[in-house]
Amino acid sequence: TGQALGKPLRSHSRGVTSLAVSPDGTRLASGSSDNDVRIWNLEIGEQTGEPLRGHTDRVTSVAFAPDGVLIVSGSRDRTIRIWSSATSEAIGEPLLGHESGVKAVAVSPDGTRIVSASDDGTIRRWEFGTGDSVGEPLRGHTGRVFCVSISPDGSRLVSGSNDDTMRLWNLETGEAICDPLTGHSSRVTSVAFVLDGACVASGSFDHTIRIWNSRTGEPLDEPLRDYPDGVSCTAVSPDGS
Repeated sequence: TGQALGKPLRSHSRGVTSLAVSPDGTRLASGSSDNDVRIWNLEIGEQTGEPLRGHTDRVTSVAFAPDGVLIVSGSRDRTIRIWSSATSEAIGEPLLGHESGVKAVAVSPDGTRIVSASDDGTIRRWEFGTGDSVGEPLRGHTGRVFCVSISPDGSRLVSGSNDDTMRLWNLETGEAICDPLTGHSSRVTSVAFVLDGACVASGSFDHTIRIWNSRTGEPLDEPLRDYPDGVSCTAVSPDGS
C-alpha cells in the first residue's frame, strides 16, 4: 500500500547515515552522525539494548554478519568496529589501516571476511575472526571509494568511486577481474549484486541506474533514468526480479 508501518524510529540525536536489516528480518541496525550505532526490533518498532558507542566521528556504514548477532560498522574516524548485538559491546579492538574516513563496509556471505572502502581511494580486506588485514589494499580507483558489495558466492567484489567508475575484483587474490566499468558521468554512490551474482546494479549522481554483466563488465540494456536529484542508494529485491 505504500503506507508507513507504525511510528518513526526515533533515538539518534543527529541524522541517520546508514541502515542494515538482520538476515532473519527481525532487527534493524542504524548508523548516525551522532557517532552511534543503534539496534531496533522491527516488529514492535523499538530500540533494543544500549547504543553501540566507540566511534569518534559519524558512522557511515553498518552491516550484519550472516549469524545475525555480530554487526560491523565503518566511520569517518577511519576505523572499522565489530559489535555484539546481544551485549551491545565491541568485539576486540578497532580495525586500523585506512588513512581517511571509511565510506562503506560489507561482510562476505560465509562470515570470514570484512571489506571496507575509504576516502583514501583504497579497499581493504580483513579477517573477521581476528581483525587482521588480509593482503595489500586494493588500488586502482583514482578517487574516493564510496561503496562496495560482495557477490553471493563470496568470490568477487564490486566497488564504486567518485572517479565515475566501478571495478570488479577477485576477493581472494585482490586482483582486478576486468577493465574499469565506465559509463556513468558522475560519482558512483551505490552498487549491489543481483541475487545470482551474474549482474551488478549501480546508482550515480548522473541521475541514472545501470545494470552490468558482473563477469565481463559490459553494460546490459539502457540506463534507468528520470532521477532528478541523482541516485544515492540502490538495492535489489530478494528474488532478483
